[in-house]
Amino acid sequence: MTDTDSAAEASADGITARYRETDGERLLTFESAAGTAAIAQNIEGYAMLKVRPTADGDELERYYGFDMALNHAAELLGVSPNALPVPGAAADMGM
Repeated sequence: MTDTDSAAEASADGITARYRETDGERLLTFESAAGTAAIAQNIEGYAMLKVRPTADGDELERYYGFDMALNHAAELLGVSPNALPVPGAAADMGM
């Protein structure tokens, strides 16, 4: 069940997801009591997704598909990928 949901933020089951755009990236971050994870894509939205432990952390892996990037982010947080809330603005990430 979603506690909050907007174009840029969503939360459920103790996990908060925030989407934002910087000068060069689309960035989706997840925070929970277990830690953090981030998925980044270039601002044009066509490049591979980069999974990081934090928004500014070193890249751990790259994926073409959003589902695979979400799987890795969920693994970093120790939850099922289905537990990750995805804000509407981030729903089109991936190739």
